[in-house]
Amino acid sequence: MALIELDDVRRTFTVRAKTGRLRREKREVRAVDGLTFTVEAGECVGYIGPNGAGKSTTIKMLTGILVPTAGRLRVAGVDPARERVALARRIGVVFGQRTTLWWDLPLRDSYELARRLYRIPDHRYRANLDRCVELLDLGALLDTPVRQLSLGQRMRGDLAAALLHDPRVLYLDEPTIGLDVVSKAKVRDFLREVNRDLGTTVLLTTHDLTDIEQLCDRVMVIDHGRVVHDGGLEALHAAGDSERTLVVDLAGSHPPIEVPGARVVRVEGPRQWLAFPAQESAAPVVAAVAARYPLVDLSVREPAIEDVIARMYAEVAIG
Repeated sequence: MALIELDDVRRTFTVRAKTGRLRREKREVRAVDGLTFTVEAGECVGYIGPNGAGKSTTIKMLTGILVPTAGRLRVAGVDPARERVALARRIGVVFGQRTTLWWDLPLRDSYELARRLYRIPDHRYRANLDRCVELLDLGALLDTPVRQLSLGQRMRGDLAAALLHDPRVLYLDEPTIGLDVVSKAKVRDFLREVNRDLGTTVLLTTHDLTDIEQLCDRVMVIDHGRVVHDGGLEALHAAGDSERTLVVDLAGSHPPIEVPGARVVRVEGPRQWLAFPAQESAAPVVAAVAARYPLVDLSVREPAIEDVIARMYAEVAIG
């Protein structure tokens, strides 16, 4: 069942541009230009694109903050702009640069206020809070005022607050921005468990593409308000013509390796780097190298998703 549905959704803004010392000219900017897609229950979807692509505008429409200029939009069976109170009980939202917690109150009191606002039954509140405290390692922080928390601690606190009322959909806008490696790992592990065990539908916007690789089965790339790619990570690599790299160590220096399906891109003494299509298996290339050359060691390096998406953006800009 689709929990998020967009049908030809558009959002335009009127801005004033200075054209002279005393004149300002109105012009229309299309932030979102005909978006049509659905997100099924239980999916974890990466929603990515360059700055100004329309990601934040989309999230604001999905949460009822902005009203679409045109098109149809439904989230968990309701119209976000017209039924904001009903929608609030069905969604959770975490913004990496903004907190929904009360700045001067301890975490525990912020959660108690959320319980009252959402009218969460006591047994569900206790169960959800205990789960979040355990998975996010918040036990020692419950009596600490939010203003005294580090960025990573506050982010974990915000995640817990967003899930106390059992939302069906969780929107995450840059949830790991500015976090250290340990905090990022905790957040990602928690989100995986929430998606897998509770079936919570997740829509994730981020510039940290490791988040996408570790959390999402589906990726939507948006540019100039339109979806330019929608599919799995493998399909994303295929669309971006990405390549994997086979790093080969030979018994000694050797001319560039020649095997079907791969090409040498770098040679340094006995070590050579061979590129081959990311969607192809490494086995035939490895077998050919092992059969023809004095192989000592090898490893396969996956393509960097950043490079794939940068190439895709460049192709869209040229087109």
